[in-house]
Amino acid sequence: MTDSPGPEHLRLLATHLAGRSVDVAEAPAGQPAHTDGRVVFVTRDGSVDLQRREVLVQSGLLGAGSLDPALIRPLRVRAAWARRYLAIEGHRVLTDLAARVPLAAEVHPGGAPWTSSAAESLDLARGRTPVPDPPAWFGALKPGQVSSPSGPAGTPPTEADLRFEIVTAADEDDDDDDGPAEESRILKLFDNPLFNSQSVGDFLRKLLGTSSGSTADNPGGAELRVGAARRGRSAGPDARPAPTRIHFTDHANPGAAVGVGGALHPEWDVFKQQYRPDWCRVIDYPFTAAADVSAAGIAHDEVLRRRLSRVGLGPKALRRRPDGDDLDIEALTDFAVELRSGCSPPEHVYTEHRRIARNLGVLILLDASGSATDADPEGLAVHDHQRRAAATIAATLEDLGDRVAVYAFRSKGRNAVHLPAIKSFEQRFSALSRARLNQLQPSDYTRLGAAIRGAGEILKEQAGTPNRLLLVLSDGHPYDDGYEGRYAEADARRALEELRMDGVACLCLSVGSATEAEALERVFGSVSHASGAALAELSPRMDELFLGALRELAAPRTRRAST
Repeated sequence: MTDSPGPEHLRLLATHLAGRSVDVAEAPAGQPAHTDGRVVFVTRDGSVDLQRREVLVQSGLLGAGSLDPALIRPLRVRAAWARRYLAIEGHRVLTDLAARVPLAAEVHPGGAPWTSSAAESLDLARGRTPVPDPPAWFGALKPGQVSSPSGPAGTPPTEADLRFEIVTAADEDDDDDDGPAEESRILKLFDNPLFNSQSVGDFLRKLLGTSSGSTADNPGGAELRVGAARRGRSAGPDARPAPTRIHFTDHANPGAAVGVGGALHPEWDVFKQQYRPDWCRVIDYPFTAAADVSAAGIAHDEVLRRRLSRVGLGPKALRRRPDGDDLDIEALTDFAVELRSGCSPPEHVYTEHRRIARNLGVLILLDASGSATDADPEGLAVHDHQRRAAATIAATLEDLGDRVAVYAFRSKGRNAVHLPAIKSFEQRFSALSRARLNQLQPSDYTRLGAAIRGAGEILKEQAGTPNRLLLVLSDGHPYDDGYEGRYAEADARRALEELRMDGVACLCLSVGSATEAEALERVFGSVSHASGAALAELSPRMDELFLGALRELAAPRTRRAST
């Protein structure tokens, strides 16, 4: 036969190295080799030798426990840390494998490993010690996608695949998922009176990666500490049910649902003043439409960039300053040495503390429903206005160092609320992502409350930052089968309030829409919101909108609840 074997022939090697059953498949075009814990994805159309090397590294990391989700969770914050960890830990794992796997001995880059354990590799990766970039055949590390091996593996889903049978988490064994149990144990810590102390609480929140802070009245650039809100569920008909995770099964095509996530979410019935538990089926999946990258440009907005650059949420120490809060010991030592050497150096020997650090995660939720096809007086559709705004805001925030994800939403009944992912938190907003955003076409309906709840769960689980903000770009017209009028407006308001009670800031923008302010008020409620004919109209006050939304989290809980 002249055809080269597919990557499936490497499954035996991958399973042997990982110590458990692991599939091997080709990665989407343009993506490097990586693994999600169940499947090792190798370079599409790569040579047999290249794919074998990629399987060696990625499977070896799985077998060594280097990709344990609990261990690599901190790597979600910075892509540079993940790349450094891959170089360090990949070298260590290859060194261990070289003693028993001939292939590992052949491709080993040489030299002794820098560390002796995965924990040491993580510490080194998060430090400042220079580390050479890993070889290209090491692939990439995607901490947000690595999970415990459960569920089928295969190719991205089609629209038909998303209609398959639902298996709720209640039907599975408890041992298959330790996530909720771990979360409940952590939350119970904060119920203990011991942790009512501000200092102890701040220490625990910092340790656990949750938000902490205090209020501030200063404008952009000032410190904004946001208090972590603990979810409270009281008994009674108005108590919010937790979402129920769902899996997709099709025995004839077991690999059809890779990359798909979702849950059954409640919906608020304003007329009965109670929730409908497990009422809406929300599905998120990668949006992989073919796109032309040649037309993937982004409109530059210098005003927007200047305003958003003022959203400093954390302290940062600036060294070697002419004036400041503390002495810079290292700079002072250098100053004394230069004086003794006969030089006249500048007296830059202070450390200045300013509130300019970026520690914000933003999920942009774009309305892709049929109502967005309405056009403005100049003939440009609302969808085009909002799509361009999403691209410009995402690119600006990413350039400023924030973590950004872009999702669209549309629905077709309560059992099909779709959240196609244009860009996840672990991806760069590349030309391909921008091109796919351009290919997104509006259709179907707008079950806004369910989309907000689904996006909120993604933001809370994957942002990896202490401050999180959901940015909704919508015309503010919630409508679907059995979902309209006062019922829909109340559910959308309730969903936004739920997120704020969970410590997630919310900002809703209506760009290019003719929706009246009164109608937006009914849908978005007390959540920060604004409307404009174009993004350029909102850019001059974008810092106020962002900081206003984040500052809401620092308001007393009783006041927000009454609102």
